[in-house]
Amino acid sequence: MIITWDKLVKNFILASGLGAILSLPAIATPSVMPQLDLTQYRTDVKTLASDAFGGRAPLSEGETLTITYLEQAFKEMGLLPGFGESYLQAVPLAQITADPNMQLDIAGMTFANGSEFTARTQRLVETMTLDNSDVVFVGYGINAPEYQWNDYQGVDVKGKTVIVLVNDPGFATQDPQIFKGNAMTYYGRWTYKYEEAARQGAKAVFIVHETAPAAYGWEVVQNSNTGTKFALVDADRNQDQLGVMGWIQHSVAQKIFAKAGLDFDTVKQQAAQRHFKSMPLKLQAQLSLKNHIERAQSHNVAAILPGSTRPEEVVMMHAHWDHLGTVLENGQPEIINGAVDNASGVAGVLALARYFKQQSLNAPLARSIVFSAFTAEETGLLGAQHFAKHPSVPTHNMVAFLNIDGMNMGQGVDYILRYGEGVSELEQDLALAAKAQGRVVKADPRPQHGLMFRSDHFALAQQGVPGLLFMSLGDTDPDYIAHKYHRGADDYDPNWSLEGVRQDLALMAAILANLANSNNWPRWLEDSDFKAKREQAGRE
Repeated sequence: MIITWDKLVKNFILASGLGAILSLPAIATPSVMPQLDLTQYRTDVKTLASDAFGGRAPLSEGETLTITYLEQAFKEMGLLPGFGESYLQAVPLAQITADPNMQLDIAGMTFANGSEFTARTQRLVETMTLDNSDVVFVGYGINAPEYQWNDYQGVDVKGKTVIVLVNDPGFATQDPQIFKGNAMTYYGRWTYKYEEAARQGAKAVFIVHETAPAAYGWEVVQNSNTGTKFALVDADRNQDQLGVMGWIQHSVAQKIFAKAGLDFDTVKQQAAQRHFKSMPLKLQAQLSLKNHIERAQSHNVAAILPGSTRPEEVVMMHAHWDHLGTVLENGQPEIINGAVDNASGVAGVLALARYFKQQSLNAPLARSIVFSAFTAEETGLLGAQHFAKHPSVPTHNMVAFLNIDGMNMGQGVDYILRYGEGVSELEQDLALAAKAQGRVVKADPRPQHGLMFRSDHFALAQQGVPGLLFMSLGDTDPDYIAHKYHRGADDYDPNWSLEGVRQDLALMAAILANLANSNNWPRWLEDSDFKAKREQAGRE
């Protein structure tokens, strides 16, 4: 028998006696959380980021340990399962491991996998081949009518290999009249580059890596795109996906363009101008991408704290549970434990769940809160995408989606970061909660990094659900991005003070309490596909 989410909530209300205490005052908006158990928080981070969990890669023993840990924690709290009778949602994934010995050949020049290029595919094929594939340079690889920009105009890339630049022309020019200037748009994200190239019929894409516009070094590209990767699976074995998803080093691009009789850095500057014309390089690429494929189910995890009067209306509190697992570093296996990214966020979700469950015994919330942790964020928000298409609660019933992707493990600060500006009314909730703590809202100091599009809230935004991102990956630890992000050094540190955690969880609790007791539906402020989705659902 299938028990629906609504029925489970109603049964819980009857069994717990909440129906008899609905006249109690709503939970107060907290500015401090004296009940927050940082001892338990520290234990959660230390456990999730331990070598025993193996870097929490999807479809690994680390996944089994992680989802079991989360499921048991939610059960002990007394929260309801988030997916009918289960705390787990199956996410069908393919585990694709490419032959590390592959080589890329362009015009007789051979480049080494990992150190000079990366290549992978999401198609479920044992071999993906580029056989004398024509190479075309398409600038930033952007087709954006609203910005009067189309790098694909007048050039045929069907079945061909394209080379594109990372980020968007606004970053290159720093001109606020071009895209959004220094602030990255979604057109600058690597995910978009691959999606648009597939729509244009290209067979392969190689993005030119440069640290400043990419916002991370080559080591991050290498760790994130070599070894075993994951893909959602459709009925056609992902045949509509791009054939080869690749990156090349800046120095490799220079060699390729020199072979074509061009200076790469000069052409790159030209590509940032509005009337740039993409060009065939009159070179051919060869690559044999051999894959070992296994299909299995990964899992999203979620639990529900039912609301007392409007349980069908839901506020989401989230952090992705996965990280990179084990990768090869200088030929040796190294576990990438992801303590800050994102064991710290998962532990934060657990801490907030425990807090609100305890508070609800005397002051139940009007709306429900779903506490969730999704899989495969690090491979392109795959768990979030699956959840967005197969939600446990209709997306038009989701009030907001709060997302932690790395916490401030050190001392508290007098500000909170805001990612995006003028995007949704949730920015007002953030400002009010910060003010109650005596803090100010600080604009994202690195808008060129495009963090608005790089975590799980984005998958839900595409379905019209507004969100807030809470991330501290380098703002309070300047060494983090340079030496720890997606590297083996992102380990648990017993010397963390966790005062920043205490401070930020209190702020999130204030926002959650306000949203869960409000009648309001936060609106999108700027015109976008997100706003259109929300309007279609009648929530604007």
